[in-house]
Amino acid sequence: MTALSTRLLRASVGLAGWLAAGPLLAQAPQPARPASPPAAALASPAVAATGPWSLQRAIDYALEHNLGVRLNQLTAQNNAQVLRQSKAALLPTANLNGTQAWNYGTSVNPLTYEFQSQTVRSNNFSGVSQLVLFQGFTLRNTIKRNALDYEASLLDITKARNDLSLNVASQFLQLVLAQELVRANQTRVASDQAQIERSKILLKAGSIPESTLLDSQSQLATDELNVVTAQNQADLARLALLQLMNIDPATAQNFAIEVPALPDPDEEAPYSLDLNQTFQTASSTLPEIKAAELRVVSARRSIDLARGNYYPRLALTGSVFTGYSSSSVSRVVTGTASDSRFPVVAVDPVTGQPTTTAFAVVIPGQPTYDVLPVKFFDQLNNNLGKSIQFGLSVPILNGLQVRTAVQRAIINEQAAGVRAEQTRLTLRQSIEQAYADARAAQLQYAAAKRQVAALTLTQRNSEIRFNNGLLNGTEFNIAKNNLNYAVSNQIQAKYTFIFRRKVLDFYQGKPLAL
Repeated sequence: MTALSTRLLRASVGLAGWLAAGPLLAQAPQPARPASPPAAALASPAVAATGPWSLQRAIDYALEHNLGVRLNQLTAQNNAQVLRQSKAALLPTANLNGTQAWNYGTSVNPLTYEFQSQTVRSNNFSGVSQLVLFQGFTLRNTIKRNALDYEASLLDITKARNDLSLNVASQFLQLVLAQELVRANQTRVASDQAQIERSKILLKAGSIPESTLLDSQSQLATDELNVVTAQNQADLARLALLQLMNIDPATAQNFAIEVPALPDPDEEAPYSLDLNQTFQTASSTLPEIKAAELRVVSARRSIDLARGNYYPRLALTGSVFTGYSSSSVSRVVTGTASDSRFPVVAVDPVTGQPTTTAFAVVIPGQPTYDVLPVKFFDQLNNNLGKSIQFGLSVPILNGLQVRTAVQRAIINEQAAGVRAEQTRLTLRQSIEQAYADARAAQLQYAAAKRQVAALTLTQRNSEIRFNNGLLNGTEFNIAKNNLNYAVSNQIQAKYTFIFRRKVLDFYQGKPLAL
């Protein structure tokens, strides 16, 4: 059952239950709960309510300040960002990385790969970019699925607005009904007071017994209690409407509604409706039906997304890297050493002693060097490296994870289809129930109107007989209460018909208006 249809049924049951409370209104029913619990105002505090509020003004104000609608808007904004992210996944990734490390004791130079025993500070820098060339169409299917989810969330906003509008309309009608019942009970109290004054006169004249006056006073007390009960119900209906509109009751002491001129049900022809056409119209316009259908398509895309994991994945990666080490040094020529002369020595063949000759061996001077550390940016330039690689991943066996994911996606698609069908079924049942109730209420109103006309004549005749002492107080009060009960039934049937018809008008795509 959709949330909209559920709330419609709850509102209908709440209104019908209140209408069936009877003319005496012995018990005050609880008002219908709002679509979402109102709290503080959204962007700014709600201003004090002024002037009589029409139904359209109340609906517009509630739509602007209701927190439930705002939450649905934020959900849609979140889905919009998810869709944006899935589209951005088609772009290449690019990241820069950098590290700095200190090595103590014996370690391997990260640039020369030589063992050394000293404290070394090293830096490594790299830039890596990757482009997915093929991934089983998962990226494109993700985009399509997220686009459907985003569109469904936009329809959820419309549904939340419809729910709130219907709740406001229902509570608005309940307040109108409550105020009319207050006026009806006040009229009865005024009639009782006038009757008591006449009874006192007749008692003094000896035309009636004292018990007749006591019966009239008892009836007055009962009707005064009904006025208090009816006023309490009106206050509760007013509070519930303020809560739906998210208005602080403390700032709405002068809150009042504009009571429209509502035609009686018998002023129009017997209500008839093409239920199949109404269902077709509602199915094509109501946002929850469209949202349910979109979620079925989204679940179907999830199946394609899960099946994409059966395919290989191919990616192109490019990287640039370089580094720095504090142990890296270079030799710098600082000059040339002087030539070295070594005399040539010969051995005297007679004496066997070495004898210096006039010859000498000259060794040219070698260059001299200084060992200096290599500068930071020079090392980054000298150690620069680049690479390009293709990566291929072929799934073979992964614990049946892909197969299980596909089966779960298929089940979710079937569940989404059942939910969509349930939504349509609930809609059809709601239309049929609302139409049956509207027809019954219209017939009930016509019967109640005839009953009121007949009982009015009976009550007038009873009043004449009572004033002439021909009827006791108990019998007169019974005739009076019968008329009051008939009038209450007539009012109940009127507002039941109006509410049911407005629900059916909504299903036909008509705006909510009284």
